[in-house]
Amino acid sequence: MWFTVRTALRGFDESKVPLLGVMGAFVFAAQMINFPVGIGTSGHLVGGALLALALGPAAAGVVMTAILAIQALVFQDGGILALGANVVNMAVIGVLAGYLPYQLWGAGPRRKAAVFAGGVLSVLVSAVAALAELMLSGVKMPSSLLGVSLGLFVVSAALEGAITLAVVEALEAIQPDFIRRPAGGARRLAAGGLATAAVLLAAVGVLFASTAPDGIERLGAETGIAGRARTLLATPLGGYEMAFLGSPWLSKAAAGLAGLALIWAACRLLAGVAIRRKRRA
Repeated sequence: MWFTVRTALRGFDESKVPLLGVMGAFVFAAQMINFPVGIGTSGHLVGGALLALALGPAAAGVVMTAILAIQALVFQDGGILALGANVVNMAVIGVLAGYLPYQLWGAGPRRKAAVFAGGVLSVLVSAVAALAELMLSGVKMPSSLLGVSLGLFVVSAALEGAITLAVVEALEAIQPDFIRRPAGGARRLAAGGLATAAVLLAAVGVLFASTAPDGIERLGAETGIAGRARTLLATPLGGYEMAFLGSPWLSKAAAGLAGLALIWAACRLLAGVAIRRKRRA
């Protein structure tokens, strides 16, 4: 991961500074909105491919790492002890896999297919890596459970690809060729659109989010891993809720908006470090 950070800092494009924070905030907000993918199971946007296309794979890996760290440390989501594995699976492998199809054949007539394939591949590779890590750790996984889990991940991956393509198409309707040249006044308009969408997802989208566990959570429950989980660090925003506010909606919306602010601030801080190092060099 340190190599990814150094690469991102060394080749950082200052024109993408406005995008860094809003892309991180948008992906964080989208990850809060679970949608049904099967009976008793939900999924959500992961965003590795979307970040990679908008920011480049190195910067995307850093932004995804910031998201995962804040989720684990502030919202008690994903687990502190599992943070390293999650970073490898989603911020490194998932981001690179999401960028690969576009890098290989995204410049020609198959561009839309490349964007869609990147979203699909990013989720599938991350999911397979997580399953392999669990099995190597000695977690017993019956073939029937493994088959169901893989099927649910395939559905989630297809939805990831469709959402990634839809977001990219929407951004390029605002600024043509957004992925290749995210600059100029239209860039600011696209960033504003993303910021607005992030706020709406965090404040309103939570009302419609599925409460069913996602694929990994269900797998943890089925294998007994979830029952062995322990809270190492309690926070006021655990479970994406400000419980002291009383109202369920207000509790979730306030926590989501606080998360957006934290992600935006962390990404802007990283951008500031990158710019200072680049200018000194």
